[in-house]
Amino acid sequence: MKIKNIYPIVTLLIIVFVSSCTNYKKVPYLQTIDSTYVDQQKVTYDARIMPNDLLTITVNARDSEASEQFNLFFPTRGHTTSGSLGAQSLQKYLVDNQGMINFPTVGMLRVQGMTRREAEALILSKINSNFKESPIVIVSFSDYKISVLGEVNRPGTFTVQNEKVNIFQALSLAGDMTIYGKRDNVKLIREHADGKKEIITLNLNDQNLLNSPDYYLLQNDVLYVEPNKAKAQGAEIGSMTTLTFSGVSILISITNLIINLSRR
Repeated sequence: MKIKNIYPIVTLLIIVFVSSCTNYKKVPYLQTIDSTYVDQQKVTYDARIMPNDLLTITVNARDSEASEQFNLFFPTRGHTTSGSLGAQSLQKYLVDNQGMINFPTVGMLRVQGMTRREAEALILSKINSNFKESPIVIVSFSDYKISVLGEVNRPGTFTVQNEKVNIFQALSLAGDMTIYGKRDNVKLIREHADGKKEIITLNLNDQNLLNSPDYYLLQNDVLYVEPNKAKAQGAEIGSMTTLTFSGVSILISITNLIINLSRR
């Protein structure tokens, strides 16, 4: 065999080696699942309001004049063809570092740690005396965000439309894991309403994940997908391959030089 033919052979061996390192048994999600009972008591949760959350609060009542003072609007950018201001947007409320919002006519209210329903009940108790009939108060999150990093196809931070998004939905937003993602050791980084941070390890191959209290993500959760050994070995092989080919090239050059000199 000619020495110059070694390049395609070495390349083929490297590809086969890297491919064989990825164990297919570790790739599918929820591997052991046939049919499983999802306990709603374990997976149902309510998101808690945290500092720096952005809330939308609306007050609806038959007495529109009474409710107007609680529904503040501000003009959006742009103008209509007649030159007047365009559509208006409902005022949003930023929860400060002390967990407070400044609500019209009421003043400062502490909402940190509350669910949406609890915040609605609090606001209703403060404004109910302004109405002949009890109004309807609706509190919603305006910036419910999650982040997905690591071995996924489209890492980034995503704003979701509601506060009930599960792990697999989050991964789908990020284009799913790559083949090199470690499915049995996903890190969930979470900051609680009291400011405490927690790192939770999740096994996406385990069907019990469906009954886990961490199956649904909270606002500002971060999912980090670690690379598996195949990716790490591939990175090492990539750098080693360059050195190997350089070494082989030098050896071939020296060998050819020796052969040419011996023929003289």
